[in-house]
Amino acid sequence: MRVETAIVGAGFAGIAAAISLGRAGRGSFIILERGASVGGTWRDNTYPGVACDVPSHLYGLESHPNPAWSSAFASGSEIHGYLEAVVRDEDLTGRILLNTAMTGAQWNGRTWRIAAGDRQIVADHLILACGRLTEPRVPTVPGLGTFPGPMFHSARWDHSVEVDGTRVAVVGSGASAVQLAPALSQLGAKVTLFQRSAAWILPKGDRPYTPEEQSHWRSYPAELARVRDELYRDGEARFASRAGDRVAATAARKLALRHLYSQVDDRGLRRVLTPDYAFGCKRVLLSDAFYPSIASGEIQLEASALAAVEGNTLTAASGTRSEVDVLILATGFETTRQPYARLIENENGLTLDQHWSTGMTSVGSIFVAGFPSLFVLNGPNASLGHNSSILMIEAQTDFTARLIAAEPGPVRVSADAETAYTREIVTRSANTAWIAGGCRNWYTDGRSGRLTLLWPGTVEAYRGRLEQVLAANIETNHQEPALLSKGTS
Repeated sequence: MRVETAIVGAGFAGIAAAISLGRAGRGSFIILERGASVGGTWRDNTYPGVACDVPSHLYGLESHPNPAWSSAFASGSEIHGYLEAVVRDEDLTGRILLNTAMTGAQWNGRTWRIAAGDRQIVADHLILACGRLTEPRVPTVPGLGTFPGPMFHSARWDHSVEVDGTRVAVVGSGASAVQLAPALSQLGAKVTLFQRSAAWILPKGDRPYTPEEQSHWRSYPAELARVRDELYRDGEARFASRAGDRVAATAARKLALRHLYSQVDDRGLRRVLTPDYAFGCKRVLLSDAFYPSIASGEIQLEASALAAVEGNTLTAASGTRSEVDVLILATGFETTRQPYARLIENENGLTLDQHWSTGMTSVGSIFVAGFPSLFVLNGPNASLGHNSSILMIEAQTDFTARLIAAEPGPVRVSADAETAYTREIVTRSANTAWIAGGCRNWYTDGRSGRLTLLWPGTVEAYRGRLEQVLAANIETNHQEPALLSKGTS
């Protein structure tokens, strides 16, 4: 099969890339998707209580506003349904090869040769829209494999397991765990939660939207666009507190502590639920149900990590022992070493994983030196801790489509440009809470200590910086395209 562009992944990024290419008049593309349906994260994560912690009207594509969101924060299944609807509306179904995993890709000096099952695909450009939260992280715990009951990661939920009346252990206290644990309790499980470290939690304020609101947004699209813009600006304003601005972080920390104190009366519980690191250092969570579930005793909090497993007995780092029937690992994902990187090879036989052996690097958080016409979406330093990641995806796919439309030959970036951009990320992040906040987080790479997941700035700053990076650092075999050299938006 011969196409101009091959896209790997049919989650938000892959679908957005396809839409952007179509809008740019580049219709020769195909999407490879390893799963049985589109949706990415929102197809894979089906645990009880799964929902987004970004407001619904901001967690969608700008080109596809959805007046019918059922609540301020959409459930996982609703987001999955939204993406399926976008695919139908854009007539992309015939362009997506489901159950077709990329097993390898090599640049031969002119094109990408991509293996996907029994298919061989030749493409001028390769867009990796594989996501960053795809490979569950399983902790190394002595005896974990001896557990005799059902055991699975929250991102691989086993719906055949009945939890009503069972003793369930949830390992982890991050975004998935604070949604999952209260939901399991409501389903009748006796829940014990192993908390390695406490999280900063703010009020979520979720509520259902009324039929009148939905009808109003359907009738007045401009009003719905205004709502989205307001949510965007609110998100941009949060950057200061998440990054570690002293005044903003202090105010946000006080709000989080007020939330804790208003929902938990017991001083001992308050103490172990209060983080010992700077606000924003780890992902800030939103929940109105987690603290009440702890305070009421519906969830038994073990304020230390899981240290050992012996049969049905779980031993915590504190020495506490718990007998459980079901063990659920809400332990996050492999974020700093992406699984797809092992499959991508340049003309010299170097894999992307080897190139990133000391942490992910890029130019503009999209391009990688030595890997021509490779576009990595939502990859190095393209995630956000303060606003909707969809905004970054849209910025990246728009630029990617523009560049492919403007550039007839291979797109290359220099090693010097990549070094300079990496140095800039290091400088911009040096004094942020993510680096200097006193915690261990999934935003930084332990091999280098560098911030490799988050963009250390606002969405608006990234949009502007991307224009500059493209104009200054793209190397071509002929004159730079006017679209880039003019620095238009």
